Amino acid sequence: MTGLVSPGRLARAPVASVTMSSNGVARPVLVAVAWPYASGSRHLGHLAGAYLPADVFARFQRRVGNRVLMVSGSDVHGTPITVRADADGVTPNDIVDRYHAEFVDNWERLGISWDRYTSTGTDNHAAVTHDIFLRLLGKGHIDKRTSDQYYDEEAERFLPDRYIEGTCPHCDYTEARGDQCESCGRTLDPEELINPRSKITGSEPVPRQTEHFFLRLSDFQESLGDWLDSREGWRAHVLNFSKGWIEEGLQDRAITRDLDWGIDVPVDDLGPGKRIYVWFEAVIGYLSATKEWATDQDDPEAWRDWWENPDARSVYFIGKDNIPFHTIIWPAMLQGYGGLNLPTDVPANQYVTFRGGKASASRGVGLTIDEGLDLFEPDALRYALAASLPEQSDTELTVNEIARRINEELVATWGNLVNRVLSMVHGTCGGVVPPVGERARNDTALLADVDAALERVAAHIDRVELRAGLQSGMAAAAAVNAYLNATEPWKAARDDPERARVILGTALSAVNGIRVCLSPYLPFSNAALDGILGPVEGWCRTEVEPGRPIERPSPLFAKVDPTTLDGLVDDEPG
Repeated sequence: MTGLVSPGRLARAPVASVTMSSNGVARPVLVAVAWPYASGSRHLGHLAGAYLPADVFARFQRRVGNRVLMVSGSDVHGTPITVRADADGVTPNDIVDRYHAEFVDNWERLGISWDRYTSTGTDNHAAVTHDIFLRLLGKGHIDKRTSDQYYDEEAERFLPDRYIEGTCPHCDYTEARGDQCESCGRTLDPEELINPRSKITGSEPVPRQTEHFFLRLSDFQESLGDWLDSREGWRAHVLNFSKGWIEEGLQDRAITRDLDWGIDVPVDDLGPGKRIYVWFEAVIGYLSATKEWATDQDDPEAWRDWWENPDARSVYFIGKDNIPFHTIIWPAMLQGYGGLNLPTDVPANQYVTFRGGKASASRGVGLTIDEGLDLFEPDALRYALAASLPEQSDTELTVNEIARRINEELVATWGNLVNRVLSMVHGTCGGVVPPVGERARNDTALLADVDAALERVAAHIDRVELRAGLQSGMAAAAAVNAYLNATEPWKAARDDPERARVILGTALSAVNGIRVCLSPYLPFSNAALDGILGPVEGWCRTEVEPGRPIERPSPLFAKVDPTTLDGLVDDEPG
């Protein structure tokens, strides 16, 4: 593993040894990220909930030398797709093409560093889904049953779960869906809804018998309970929610539906008009995307190092509304299939709220990612969201709070520090990095603090404590600003030029370490600093090469003009 490097380039202790495999070599790390429904624009709540945390974590793991594979894709088979297509009077393919392209553009603008971003609409995904279905069927973990499902007599069709709305039996939310309540996050079955109504016609649906395949979740009651009991370091709300499912008793769930949109069933037992339901096949995307990546590397078996290697680590980044699918259902499928790694961690984030309401694309609550990027620079937006991540509790987010964090924290502390140091080097040292002579005690103490910050940030990110990691990096930047205020190199330049050079060389070295701390969060500005100070490999602090020319600096980040936000209502759709 890459270790910290002292000012004299002496090796230090490894930075977050937990990230390495048991034999001390680079560890395969699967970063599995929630699959967004290609039914509408994603909002900043989605970004803060899953995609930004995953990218920060993946960028860090790559920097410390681990073999990262970050995968996801657009979920193109969910009923939200068909609901949107019906509303817009177009085909589901039209909706998928529109929003998949938008997502890809969003990720590029934000610097989300996918190793594979695909979709559930590929032949590869269908093949992997069929393989898992048939393996579970062959082992007796899937069986065929007749059950009552809701039917809309006016529309003359069975209703998928998301085509049914009603009152949640747990929290009384009146717009709960047949698969889940967005208000309390509970997973539902349609028959649990109070006063159910068809989303198509508004009429009350009636139960009608139909035949479907069921996943026998009850087969895994004991094994999943034992596995969850063995989890260490998981977030309390994730573990408690998951164990609650076990305590209530796992219920078998239908995995096919009467649909004409989705992956076909690989056996013909049910006759025509059936498809594999999205909640079963979407999670398979983590495996299918890995296999797709491996095939494109001309090494079709390479996926096994992330799925069969006992030293591999798999971390799933999702929102809390998807917890049971990743801590119960997907692990059950993996156990049933056999030989595949279960999740190492599922650091599900809580909700981002806007005036107390959960950000929701379907309800038009919250700024879309495109709207956020039109208002703020990518790194600035990444910073503000990372500083507000809902890791342990719901987080209230407003446009004005984003702007405040950018101006009062990112610009005032880190951006100001970089511009301050570079400007003084340019003005005092002729725009050339000065050679550093003997350092005083306060100089070496500052660099020791920066090295310690590198270790703290690494430990936080490795434990997916991303807010704390960012805070530690910014605290180090504030310490360098305080050091400059105390040493006053602008005065030393007149009275003791050699001392001024030592101070500025020390400040440059500190900046070079802090930018590594912040690099997983701020990739664009770090790339800019690569061009100014030279690239830094690994997770370490290195001295900036003496004699390197420094151009007259420009601000690293633009301050947000509050007048540009006039007329925007923080919690209304754009």
